[in-house]
Amino acid sequence: MARARGELMRSDAELENAAAQFERSQQLVQRQVISRQDFDTARSNFKSTQAAVASARAALKTAQLELGFATVRAPIDGRIGRALVTEGALVGQGGEATEMALIQQLDPIFADFNRPVAEALKLRGRARKGEAPLKVVIDIPELGETREGALLFADMRVDETTDTVSLRAQFDNRDNLLLPGMFVRVRTPNGTASDAVYVPQRAIQRRPGGSAAVMVVGADGRAELRDVRTGAMVGTDWQILEGLKAGERYIASGATRIQPGAVLNAAH
Repeated sequence: MARARGELMRSDAELENAAAQFERSQQLVQRQVISRQDFDTARSNFKSTQAAVASARAALKTAQLELGFATVRAPIDGRIGRALVTEGALVGQGGEATEMALIQQLDPIFADFNRPVAEALKLRGRARKGEAPLKVVIDIPELGETREGALLFADMRVDETTDTVSLRAQFDNRDNLLLPGMFVRVRTPNGTASDAVYVPQRAIQRRPGGSAAVMVVGADGRAELRDVRTGAMVGTDWQILEGLKAGERYIASGATRIQPGAVLNAAH
């Protein structure tokens, strides 16, 4: 680039000198001070230097284009990680493109999480009633931070194994406190019922079809795997909409090691 720019400057200087000589030769040939041949030589030199300037400009433009091809511009704002290639290494393009570095957008930042179908349907219903954007809160226990964001969308598919839907929320992150890959606790605005039944997440078992079940203590003191319908998740507890009543006993831990029909000696 510097060489092409210097060549253009040199050609411009030569053109300026050739133009001055040609202008003088026009006056001198009219006064018959110089021969016609000298005038033709001055005119030819002037035109040659004009062509040289045009060529130098084209060379500079080509150098600028080549420099543009050698410059990789980030398509998004964010923070770039370490270089994945070294200077001078051959890189590919198109279908054989070489990954040179990883850029991650930090502001805004997005949180992907799953929610039960019942809860996702409630959120969608609230959005249809005009409660948009729905607020979502994330807790970062390690940092003692809480941040509020907005729910963006829900996946159109239901995970049959967990009976959940994927959701995404957007959060302001100007201070770059949140980083990609961090684990956070998400709270959605569903509210809680005072008479609702909640069980720990570890108490929920999944049947082959994906439906939820809880191992309860039957009236005869035997284990019974009962189907339940889950609602919202509050902290680490699932809300039970159907299948379990307040006051009924269930196995909160180690239920997978107990076979239905086994005699239980429940302490509580």
